[in-house]
Amino acid sequence: MIRTAAVVGTGLIGTSMGLALTRRGVHVHLLDADESAARVAAARGAGVFGPPSEPVDLAVVAVPPTRVAQVLADQQRRDLAHAYTDVASVKSATALAVSRSGVHRPSYVGGHPMAGSERSGPLAARAGLFEGRTWVLTPGPETSSGTLNRVLSAVALCGAVPLVMEPGVHDRAVALVSHAPHLVATLMAARLGGASREALALAGQGVRDVIRVAGGAPTLWTDIVRSNGPAIAEILGDLRKDLEALTRALNALEVSGPESEEALASLVDLLERGREGWESVYEPGGRIPVERVTLTVPLDGGPGEVDRLIDAAEGWGIDADGIRLSWSDADTELSALLAAPAPTAEAVRRRLADDGWRVTVAAGS
Repeated sequence: MIRTAAVVGTGLIGTSMGLALTRRGVHVHLLDADESAARVAAARGAGVFGPPSEPVDLAVVAVPPTRVAQVLADQQRRDLAHAYTDVASVKSATALAVSRSGVHRPSYVGGHPMAGSERSGPLAARAGLFEGRTWVLTPGPETSSGTLNRVLSAVALCGAVPLVMEPGVHDRAVALVSHAPHLVATLMAARLGGASREALALAGQGVRDVIRVAGGAPTLWTDIVRSNGPAIAEILGDLRKDLEALTRALNALEVSGPESEEALASLVDLLERGREGWESVYEPGGRIPVERVTLTVPLDGGPGEVDRLIDAAEGWGIDADGIRLSWSDADTELSALLAAPAPTAEAVRRRLADDGWRVTVAAGS
C-alpha cells in the first residue's frame, strides 16, 4: 500500500492519476515544468503543488515518451521517491533510453494505462479515467519486487486492471489498437479541412466517431508516433494493400460483366472482415471470448430511471444489448441485469454504487 506519491507532469493522465490517488487517501505532490499546469491540477484536487520534503513511496513520470528517461534520471538524482514508474504509450524505445541514461533500474518499472481522451491538460482530467481499464506494466529483470508491488498498489487504487507484457509485444499491440487508428482518423479528418459548408452541414455522428481521436494534441502524438514508427508502419502497410484493393474494386464497379462481379465480391469480403473485426471488440460472441459477470440493479420504476442506468452502463462498455430487465412477482420488484466483462465487473459495480445505484453480483457469476 502506498501512502505518498509524486506526479511529474500534470497533463490529462498525470492529473487524472493524482485525482484517483488523492480520492483513495494518498498524499500526492504535483510537479511540472509548466508551473501553471501543476497549480491548475492542485486547484482541481489532484494533490499539493511542489516537491515533497522527503522521498515519497512512488513517483509517476507522466511526460511524453522521448522525455521519460531524462526526467526519470533527474528525479532519481533528487531522490524524489523510493520507486518510479511512467505512463508512456511506447515501451521499447523508452526502455532502451532508460538503460542508456544511468537510471537505477531496480526502482523503476515501465507502465502504460490504456485510457485517455482527445482532450488534453489538467482541466480534461477525471478521477475515474482508469476505472476498469487495462494498465500495462513492463518490469525488467532488474526490477525489484518492492518496486513492482508499489506500482501494483497504485494501479489498484486507480481502479485499473494490471497486465504484465514485454515492451516489444506491447508496442506492436498498441500500434494496432491505438497508434495506427489515430493516424487513420487523422487522415480522414484532414480530408475534411477543406470541405465545403454544405458538406460539413451533413456531418453526423458517424463521421464524428471516426475522427474523434484526431482532436488529440499534435505535439504529443508526434512524440508517440516517432517512438513507435516501425510497428505503426507495418500496420499501415497492410492497410494500404486493402485500400488499393478497395480502390480497384470501386473503379471496376463502373463497368458490367465478370470484372464487376469480382469487384463486388472483393467489396463484400472487406465489409465482412470489417464486421468480424468489429465483433472482436464489441461483441461477447466475437473472436475473443469474454467471460461475463451479471450485475443486478434493483429499480423503483421511476420515470427515466432505466435510461439513466443505460447511460451509466454504456460508459463501461455495456450497451443496451447487455442489459435486460427482470420482474419478480414474489418481491414485486423490477431489476436490471447487466452483463459486465469479468475483468472490469468489480470496477463497474463499485462505480455504479458510487453513483447511488444498489448493485449486487448475481449468484454463480
